[in-house]
Amino acid sequence: MSQTQMMKGILDGCLLAIIRGKEVYGYEMAERLSEYGFGEVSEGTIYPLLMRMQREGLVTSVKKASTAGPKRKYYSLTDKGHEELEAFLERWKRLEKSVNEAIRQETKEGSEGSA
Repeated sequence: MSQTQMMKGILDGCLLAIIRGKEVYGYEMAERLSEYGFGEVSEGTIYPLLMRMQREGLVTSVKKASTAGPKRKYYSLTDKGHEELEAFLERWKRLEKSVNEAIRQETKEGSEGSA
């Protein structure tokens, strides 16, 4: 399984978390994801997700002037977006716990069996 496949369902939650703190524009989100170790996540990946989340009523956007060029589209969470983020965080905690436990048990058992 490639990292891209694994990240498919995770990026939505990460973007919602990034947007929760303040209004953010697409390039800034890509930079923040890179800082968090996601590698290169292009704006071409982020914008379709944001468009879908906007259609679903999770985020809103507004264009604002930029000192560095053309206007930028800033995204913020709606009430529904906040609810979806909380639901994502609960699902993530359960998944993280299960994956960590499976890896811990299976690699422990695997290393004991090969010794």
